[in-house]
Amino acid sequence: MSDDDRLLTATPILNFDHPSIAQLIEDRGWKALSQHDRIGAVYDFVRNEIAFGYNSADDISAADVLADGFGQCNTKGTLLMALLRAVGVRCRLHGFTVHKELQRGVVPELVYPIAPEEIIHSWVEVKTETGWANLEGFILDAEFLSALQSTFSDTPSLCGYGAGTNCLQAPPVEWTGSDTYIQETGIVQDFGTFDAPDDFYANHQQSFSFVKGSLYRHIIRHWMNARVRRIRSGSVPQIPGRALPNHNHEDSRHAS
Repeated sequence: MSDDDRLLTATPILNFDHPSIAQLIEDRGWKALSQHDRIGAVYDFVRNEIAFGYNSADDISAADVLADGFGQCNTKGTLLMALLRAVGVRCRLHGFTVHKELQRGVVPELVYPIAPEEIIHSWVEVKTETGWANLEGFILDAEFLSALQSTFSDTPSLCGYGAGTNCLQAPPVEWTGSDTYIQETGIVQDFGTFDAPDDFYANHQQSFSFVKGSLYRHIIRHWMNARVRRIRSGSVPQIPGRALPNHNHEDSRHAS
């Protein structure tokens, strides 16, 4: 199999042959679009119709992400890759870690000290008609990002609340045919590119003990998702030691 062909194949994680994914693609009519518009339509779907949120694990399948209806960098990236390949667009994964500071404000303060210093992160590289483009701007849905922009209206750079950007008020998150980013400034380690998420997670997993992993899956991620929903509604929790720039925040009893 050629390198290009490998970047179009299904895998256990990129299971775009699943009926729910096949039906979605048929209903949306994405295959009838030009390549540029196919990428844009799939990208916009994952960015805004799959809400920012935390799933049970990074390595769940694309069909599971679609069923959840929400995801973070890794899981939304899995769904994006599956949809792109299903409509004939070649793509691959680029793996990283980001510093946990990027998630502060979403991770409850009570558990923030025990969170890993570096968090597994990835973005999607897509092959366009003119070359490769890095897609990361799909992570935060527009409503969530708008809440951050409104709260931090005078803040050009933000590392926290799921964002890592030096241009918060106008981050490059729209599909125009080139790179998109929203967590780029939090990157610590670069693991390089992988044909599929399956290859990436076979080599790189978040370092949780059994107890911490169980706590995350069953308690902490639900707590984080509740905070994400509050942020999306405009109620942004204050991070201890950081003053919010306006009155649009929760009081101190919600800071943990």
